[in-house]
Amino acid sequence: MKSEETWDVIVIGFGHGGGIAALNAAQAGAKTLIIEKSTVPGGLSICSYGAVRSAHDPDQAFAYLQATNGGRTPDDVVRTLAEGMCGLEAYVRELARINNARVITSVEENAERQKAGDPYRRQIRGNYPLPGTDTFYHTSVVDVPGLDARKAYPWANGAPNGPKLFKVVHDNVLAAGVEVRMGTAALRLIADPATREVRGVTVKDGSGKEHHIAARRGVVLACGGFEGNAAMKAQFLETHPVLNAAARNNTGDGIRMAQDLGAALWHMWHVHGAYGFRHTDPTYPYGMRVKRFPDWFPGADDQVKLKMAWILLDQSGKRFMSEYQPYTQDTAVRPLSHFDPVTQRATRNPAYMICDDIGRRLYPLGKATSNDEGLRYDWSDDNLKEVDNGILKRADTLEELAALLGIDAAAVTSSVARWNAQCAAGRDEDHQRPANSMLPIVQAPFYGAPVHAVISNTQGGPVHDTHSRVIDVYGRPIPRLYAAGELGSSFGHLYLSGGNIAECFVTGRIAGRHVAQLAPVKT
Repeated sequence: MKSEETWDVIVIGFGHGGGIAALNAAQAGAKTLIIEKSTVPGGLSICSYGAVRSAHDPDQAFAYLQATNGGRTPDDVVRTLAEGMCGLEAYVRELARINNARVITSVEENAERQKAGDPYRRQIRGNYPLPGTDTFYHTSVVDVPGLDARKAYPWANGAPNGPKLFKVVHDNVLAAGVEVRMGTAALRLIADPATREVRGVTVKDGSGKEHHIAARRGVVLACGGFEGNAAMKAQFLETHPVLNAAARNNTGDGIRMAQDLGAALWHMWHVHGAYGFRHTDPTYPYGMRVKRFPDWFPGADDQVKLKMAWILLDQSGKRFMSEYQPYTQDTAVRPLSHFDPVTQRATRNPAYMICDDIGRRLYPLGKATSNDEGLRYDWSDDNLKEVDNGILKRADTLEELAALLGIDAAAVTSSVARWNAQCAAGRDEDHQRPANSMLPIVQAPFYGAPVHAVISNTQGGPVHDTHSRVIDVYGRPIPRLYAAGELGSSFGHLYLSGGNIAECFVTGRIAGRHVAQLAPVKT
């Protein structure tokens, strides 16, 4: 197959995983190209909290990650991730020199918050009381001198520190001489038909023209998961539909291309997600997650200080879960997947959020996230815009609200009355929500909305080894093909907050260095 141009390394996707892979390949002397399907850089990475999960001790990190993966990821791959996390603080600080960015750890951040009288602290340790949990912390870029994030990345609508970390990566990529092409979609890998050795990529540019690009050393797939592919979600995830929180360009392209060459898959069921709202505008492509609350540590729920405004009811009007799990934005999607074999319905997807006027006034109940050119939705501070546009329903009584939502009024009033009694008693006897988060629902008007299963990102994809090489169904590396970041994540059972960002850095470094040292093939 004739190629119109040749590079040493081609990286597909320009989030953190692709950026770090391309940077390391270029630093190793490889002529490197990044192609990105979107017209704006950053992928899903730029929408994240920008907290790179770091660790002090590799053995403790391995013990924790081994427990959270539940035997679904080989120990050597888990250990590689654990060891890589122990070098991430130093690596982020090294990268930050490019633009004099300010880097702090969660330990330093908490000290600053305490000094300023801020009662909220970032959790320092893993999310669960498992072996090795105390070795973990976060490393964050909190300031980049001269950066106006809204000007530099106008469509990045996520957490404040996400664009700052990406700016550090972006500047390093450009300084290393990596060429970046936006609006260029990878269609198919070019491989030797006899050996499956990867030789390049067939792409489509912004004009719709297809052409072939050769890779002398190899290709790194760093194009994310399948959040934006409705058909794949319907096949691999238990409940349906599952709304996508941010990345409609993540349509499983890397998974499909790797499968074409015989790649094995893992963790396809595992998603990172919560629950959230569907916009009343049918053209708006994303689900909007509920407010992000600070995580709490099992056994330390008395440290929760923030009131959660709402409860969730199923389609029969009954409360069915703790709305505030230790890591709500990760595991809260799971209870909504329940299927009732008697009624043949998924009775919790959608579920129904109920709150009162006191809760409505506390804070924005939802958060929209996106990184798409021309798209941005900002949730209102008082939630009244969402009442006006119909995302939230408002009624003077709970019975009227139940009618608007289409659920049984008697069940709703009974469930709210039981909740209020438990609030008065200071204990959630039904689902053990942290006592300090409990808030009664008593003051009219009342508000409600259907909330759906929403995923922030998928974890499944092609299997990789300790060198980040993609592995086929017989356990053999596919020659010159690598994966980095969310694409085929190592997380196979429970996620670790900041873990995918850490994985982008760890696997990106490994993949970029390893592919660059391969002997070039003739093209």
